[in-house]
Amino acid sequence: MRASHSLLGIGLAALALTGCRGDVTVAPAKIDPAATAQRQREFVVAMKPRREGRPVIAVVARNAGTETTDLLLTHGALQRADVADVQVVAPRRGRVSLYPALEVDAPEDFANFTKAHPNGADYVVVPAMSDDADPEITAWLQQQSKLGARIIGVCVGALVVGNAGLLDGRRFTTHWFYRSNLLDKHPTAKYVPHQRYVVDGNIATTTGITASVPTMIALVEAIAGREKAQRMAADLGVDSWGPAHDSSQFGLNASRRWNYVLTKLAFWSHSDWTVPVQDGIDDISLAFAADAWSRTGRVSVEAAASKPVKLRSGLMLAAAPGDDDNLTMPLTAALKPVQQLDKTLCEIRDRFGVAKADRVMMELEYPANASACAR
Repeated sequence: MRASHSLLGIGLAALALTGCRGDVTVAPAKIDPAATAQRQREFVVAMKPRREGRPVIAVVARNAGTETTDLLLTHGALQRADVADVQVVAPRRGRVSLYPALEVDAPEDFANFTKAHPNGADYVVVPAMSDDADPEITAWLQQQSKLGARIIGVCVGALVVGNAGLLDGRRFTTHWFYRSNLLDKHPTAKYVPHQRYVVDGNIATTTGITASVPTMIALVEAIAGREKAQRMAADLGVDSWGPAHDSSQFGLNASRRWNYVLTKLAFWSHSDWTVPVQDGIDDISLAFAADAWSRTGRVSVEAAASKPVKLRSGLMLAAAPGDDDNLTMPLTAALKPVQQLDKTLCEIRDRFGVAKADRVMMELEYPANASACAR
């Protein structure tokens, strides 16, 4: 049975128990549409291809632990956009344990990727990982950066990028819980609030997990133009992909701190769920739903099938025959990925209460959609 808490969830629970804050306090955002549009243009310009031919994008995975949505969403979105050759690359080929749920196989390792692409990738996407200072990964990122790759640290992937020495002296953002942590480790870096993605030179970073949606769409715009990005946005279920974000919404207040304490103490109320999967299942919708349910602290999710399943992106998902005694995780095939996330958050609210839904949105750093449940 997989652990029910993500590493982030464990950290938040421990923080709640100590009564400490885990973030840099920021004032509420004052959104300036013109400034937002300018920052979006800056990202697109900075991320435009610098070489002739079809770009190569490596999505890095740590075999022993990589965040579920950070990996499956970035890889899945870029694959379906079909604007680059996209590969999941890990220190070793084979099994990648995702947290807080699921497992996939990495089809490529660092050695073979480097042999096939001696001039390096055009872009390297870095998800959050269970060890943000894995020496194999930091060395490989340093190598790719020297070869000219643009590095994109998604969520707490910013810590991995920072530990590779690539954030010193640069502007950055990251998941709200780790802002002060990154500043402590890299005092010359400058935190930028209220932006879902930030670019400084050849390094980009994002806020928490769900920021990978606008960031990947903006990357598609940089590579293939606005019309292609608009189609990508419609496919994912969003209208826009600008960087505007109110960072002040995300942090631990007294009620949230108490909610984490109660979840940590209520270990007896945990249950195992399965999600039936089949070839062609949407990576991103699956990731959003499994990630969100697992982050309630009440559920573990495992993929159920008689054999490994090929996801829509082509990645192989590990699966095993389901236990008939387990509950089934809700998943609606007809929904677009972000619609699935909204629906899942409403279902979490209805099943476990508003506080649990709020907890999940905090961990995913997902702004509340007040009208979603009414729909």
